[in-house]
Amino acid sequence: MHQIRPARLDDIPALITLMAEFYGESSYPLPEANARAAFATLLADPRLGGAWIAWVDGEPVGHAVLTVGFSMEFGGMRGFIDDLFVRQSARGRGVATALLEAVVTECNTRGVRALLVEVGPDNATARRVYERAGLVDSGRLVLSRTLASPLHVE
Repeated sequence: MHQIRPARLDDIPALITLMAEFYGESSYPLPEANARAAFATLLADPRLGGAWIAWVDGEPVGHAVLTVGFSMEFGGMRGFIDDLFVRQSARGRGVATALLEAVVTECNTRGVRALLVEVGPDNATARRVYERAGLVDSGRLVLSRTLASPLHVE
C-alpha cells in the first residue's frame, strides 16, 4: 500500500532522486544544485504551491508538484501540475491517481479555480491518468517562450 504526504524540506534529497529519474526517462540530465534550489524555494514558500511524495514500504516511489498563480480568466488562482512522476516499479498501483487526488484536495483547500497540466500529445498513458483525474484537452494550445534556462541545463 502507498502513503502520500506533503513534502518537507528534509524530503529534498528523495525528491531530487525521483526528479532525476523522471528527467532521465526523457534523456534530460538534472543538475542536483538546480533541483535542490528549486525545491527549497517552492517548499519554503507555500504561496508558490507545494509538492507531495508517495511512499511504498518506506521507500519514495513518486512525487507531484503544484505551482499556483493568478488567472484573469478564472478570476482567482489557477494551479499547474508542474511534475508528476511514479517509478516504473510502482506504476499501475494507483500511486499517480493518489498523488493527483492530493493535488486536487490542496487546490480545493486553497480555492484554486482551475487546474492545468502539460502533457505530450503522444503520451497516451499520461493522458489517460490525467483524464481519469478530470483533466481533459481544452482544445487550446499552450505556447511558451523560454526566458531562462530550464532546470536541466547547467
